[in-house]
Amino acid sequence: MTEEHKPSFRDRMKPMEYLSFAAIAALFTGLVVLLTTRNWALVGIFALVAFTATLLVVATLLLSVNKDIDKTKLEAAKRAEEADGDDNAS
Repeated sequence: MTEEHKPSFRDRMKPMEYLSFAAIAALFTGLVVLLTTRNWALVGIFALVAFTATLLVVATLLLSVNKDIDKTKLEAAKRAEEADGDDNAS
């Protein structure tokens, strides 16, 4: 029988953290453009570009970081299984 892995609250909220970070960057960019140009069309365009670019950059960086984390977790799980196997054999 296999146990179902239920993600923790923190794991479920992780995407929300990335979206909120991108939204804050978009708001900051929009505010700077608004104070500079006073043109609402430019504010919308620049905020949307900032949101999209931030989300793309964060997602790309997370892909490269998560591979290393997954390898580390996999190695730790293998060591734990080997240690449990050694304890049960005694």
